[in-house]
Order: sequence, then structure tokens, then C-alpha cells
Amino acid sequence: MTRHSALSLKKTMMAVETTGNGGYDKLAYREVPTPVPEQGEVLIRVLAAGVNNTEINTRLGWYSSSVTTDTNAAAQEQDVKADQKGDGGWSDATPFPLIQGTDCCGQVVQATDDVDAALIGKRVLVRACMRPNGFDDMQCIWMASDFNGAFAQYVKVPASEVFVVDCDWSDAELATIPCAYGTAENMLHRANVRSGNLVLVAGASGGVGSATVQLAKRRGARVAAITSSNKADALRQLGADIILDRGADLVGELGEMAVDVVVDNVAGDGFPNMLKVLKRGGRFVSSGAIAGPIVSLDMRDMYLKDITLIGSTAWDAPVFPNLISYIERGEIRPLLAKVFPLEKIAEAQQEFLKKAHVGNFVLVPPID
Repeated sequence: MTRHSALSLKKTMMAVETTGNGGYDKLAYREVPTPVPEQGEVLIRVLAAGVNNTEINTRLGWYSSSVTTDTNAAAQEQDVKADQKGDGGWSDATPFPLIQGTDCCGQVVQATDDVDAALIGKRVLVRACMRPNGFDDMQCIWMASDFNGAFAQYVKVPASEVFVVDCDWSDAELATIPCAYGTAENMLHRANVRSGNLVLVAGASGGVGSATVQLAKRRGARVAAITSSNKADALRQLGADIILDRGADLVGELGEMAVDVVVDNVAGDGFPNMLKVLKRGGRFVSSGAIAGPIVSLDMRDMYLKDITLIGSTAWDAPVFPNLISYIERGEIRPLLAKVFPLEKIAEAQQEFLKKAHVGNFVLVPPID
């Protein structure tokens, strides 16, 4: 197949391969074959790649139904004794060895002859959540969960999932966007957040949480952010109207039936009070459960108040194009917490799990 190319590529590249479920020893920084794009694909030189909970959860096998603990507890267990989990992926079994890396800011360097050659040389973001059967079907596949991702010098993806972005942000700043902001925008889109709504955001200082605060404010909503006291100022600077300390009495602070939308990627023991503070007809939306996936649900809180529970994994059609437009119009800003070289991925994930930061960590691969 003919390929348009911006440079002569080596046959191998450096990458981090996750070799199975387990601890940090499953992250192998090594030389692997450089991917070759097939029909309808482009090859991207990775300029920067974000770090997310999902990469850690996939390595741990946290998505397995056998896991009932939070991410930190699962990490400690896997460090002590690695346990391979056949159902530990998002949907199908994780195809180990796998190059993870859901967030990719890169430059298109090669494209097959059925792809617009004008993409060559462009700086792009990759839509990591892909809908192979179209947006009327909820089936989705994810870069770095179902096929190789951006923790490498190069990655190949369908050309349809590549979005040129024109802005003055750095590569590392752009790499904070795809997963965290895509997930946040999808939740707000699904929950129909609009001007005047009060939105309660749990885990507001994390990558998805801080993105949610910004994106909800962009929609004209008021935001109540749950965070630790040492991160309160950072959340206020993002526009949070109300700051609630972790462990706060939500009903006492906000009142019953005060909130229009809850965005909760924390879950765990705090889940029951999330429904208590929702108004009649309120919406609860989630795309994660870092404090634990098993929760207590009083069905009366749900049906007597006509609450809608919304799961959010597959991104809807407007989500990623919207994000690109927000960036280009200067309506959101990146929250880059720290940059690590790619080979320091274990150090980055260890620090990530401490949750002492606000925003996102980014890995940068070596330059050829």
C-alpha cells in the first residue's frame, strides 16, 4: 500500500509495554517494532501522552467483577501478588502485551494513500474513544485498552479519529485534554447540564473532576466542588462557587433536594448522600468509581424523586469536536501538574495515585 510520509522511519521505537495484570514490574520500557499504518490509518509521532486512572486500572485488572476495592487497595494487592484477570479489561480481555496511553498529542508523519495527505505534518489530538458501528450504536473501542496507544514514540490510529488543533498550547498541555476532558464533556452532555443548574462534582481536583468544573462553568452552571482543603484555592480559581471538604455532611451543607446534577467518579461510601441532595428529576452521572465500585443504593431515593442514573463510557458525536473548538476559542485552559520522561512511567503512576496534585500528569517519549 502506498504511504505518504514526512520522514524516513526506523523499524523500531521505544515504548512502554504492559505485560499483564500486576504491579509496576509489568511496565516494560523497551524497543518494539514501529507500527505500520494500514488502509484508512495515519502514523503519529507522539509528542506527549497523558496519564490517567484507566491505564492504572487496566494494568491492575480493576474492571474485573472480582475486584470490589478502590484503586489504591487493588494496587497494593497486585504489588504483593500479581493476579491475572481474564475479565479485567473494559469489555473484552485486555490484549497483553499492550502499549497503553489513552491521551495523545502528536504530529502526523505518515498516511496511507486513501487518506488526505494534507494531514502530514499537522499537530493533532486523537479521539481515544471510537465508535466502530457509528454513533447510533453504543459499542465502543478505546485506544490503549483495546489496541496499542501512545506510551511510545509512534502510534497508528484511524484517520477519522485524528483532529487537527490550532492553538498556542504546548504539546504537554494539549496531552492533558483527550481522556479527562472528553470524559467530563460527555458526562455533562449526557446529563444535559445547562445555564443555572447547580452541579455537584465529587473528586473535583482530579483530571476528570477539574475538567468537569471548567466545562460546567463554561455551560453557565454553578458548581459545588468536593475536594481536600489544601486544594480549595485551585478549585476556586477554576470557578467553583461552593467548596466542600471531603467527608463533609452534604445534606447539612447543601440541603436536601438542592442539586440539579451530580457528577460522581468517586462512588464508595459517599454514594448514598449524592442521591439525597439531588432535586426531584435530578440527574446522577458517572464514569468511574475510584473509591470503590460497590455502593449502597436506597431505591426509594431514586424512584420517589424521579432521579435519572446515567452511565458514561462511549463518547457521543459532538463531544470531541466541541473540545477542539473550546481550545481554539480559549474557553478552557489546561491543568498540567507535572511532566515525566516516558521511561519514568512507574514513578509517574506512583505519584499519580497519591492524589496530591491538581490536574494531569504527562509523559514525553524520547526524540529520534
